[in-house]
Amino acid sequence: MLGRLLLHLVLLLVFAPLLQGVIVKTKALFGGRVGAPLLQPYWDLARLWRKGFVFSRTTTWVFRAGPVVGLTVPVLASLLVPFGALPAPLSFEGDLILFVYLFGLARFFTAAAALDTGSSFEGMGAAREVTFSCLAEPTVLFALMVLARLAGELSLNSLLGPHLEAAWKGPAAAPLGLILVCLLVVLLVENSRIPFDDPNTHLELTMIHEVMVLDHSGPAFGMILYGAALKLMVLGALVVRLALPWQTGLWWLDAMVFLGGMLLLALLIGVVESIMARLRLVRIPQILIGTTLVSIFALVLVLR
Repeated sequence: MLGRLLLHLVLLLVFAPLLQGVIVKTKALFGGRVGAPLLQPYWDLARLWRKGFVFSRTTTWVFRAGPVVGLTVPVLASLLVPFGALPAPLSFEGDLILFVYLFGLARFFTAAAALDTGSSFEGMGAAREVTFSCLAEPTVLFALMVLARLAGELSLNSLLGPHLEAAWKGPAAAPLGLILVCLLVVLLVENSRIPFDDPNTHLELTMIHEVMVLDHSGPAFGMILYGAALKLMVLGALVVRLALPWQTGLWWLDAMVFLGGMLLLALLIGVVESIMARLRLVRIPQILIGTTLVSIFALVLVLR
């Protein structure tokens, strides 16, 4: 148990920033540039954590709690999610509900920290973030209900178990394909990626998540960036397990398959961000409602 927990945490904490590096490198190659080194996110985090804390005197403990909760929640949520064929260290009936609302807790504290600054600009970003997340949440829940129907249980370890390989070869392949696409869309929305958001933009009319963290600096901003990298890996683990349900029985080989799948997912995100433009804000709710409807249709297919 302890060994499995340590392996899980090492994979998460060490590997997650590399995904950001792969995305940036892919975008640079598509743009005809050499781009930053793959390990640049690690250097950025180290640089931020070497600085001192700077907080406005108008803010309260809520502003300081935002980055801490944003970093802690992905670590806790990762303990409930299997990394490929490697089972999750913690598992119990109904843990999928805790998984979804852990991220809701992080979102609440991030939005509250933005509002605590008293800036109307950050309040605008918080309102957008909460609105889009509320629309993305039903998609995740209906997708998990599809998996629960196939598994017959309510723990993430069972939902993403070895039965998925046989399910892809049977009548459940179509519903699995539908929720795989829906979860990929939610992954892009929840991690503020193009075409729904842009983590590098500073335009007032288009900023969503990035506007909420403008007042953070130094180690606090490092926690936010690290937490975003961990969140991408945790949510990406759902997509990778659905897309690559195979397992070899050898833990090190299963770990390599999972990490290879995560790198392919980061590469796919980089390609999507390179070939697509940002959507207009009014289009994002329409797409999220569409993914919810598709997830419901997938649920109907498995309930027949």
